[in-house]
Amino acid sequence: MNDEIELVKGSDNPFRDAGIAHADTELMKADLAAEIVRILRERELTGAEAAKLTGVQAADISRIRKADLDRFTIDRLARILKRLDQRIHLRIEIRPSVRDVEVSLHRS
Repeated sequence: MNDEIELVKGSDNPFRDAGIAHADTELMKADLAAEIVRILRERELTGAEAAKLTGVQAADISRIRKADLDRFTIDRLARILKRLDQRIHLRIEIRPSVRDVEVSLHRS
């Protein structure tokens, strides 16, 4: 068993590394959902208790806990956090993507 292991350094976004569409959105949703799950765990809330407190269905709380986030928008997850008495500060940086920038060389 002398198989070599190749280490590959990923970016700051595992969704991008996996080639998933809308990687930045997916990462933001995952971060918000992780915070919701942390709070629910910290407060030892059941799905029904969390649903009542946040104004969403218990099934949605279950989806968040399972990281099944397809039905959620960033805004909806942020509203759930607000209902859990959390203040949210999002920082958005806009810059050109490396693949969207044209590079041309001109020799004099």
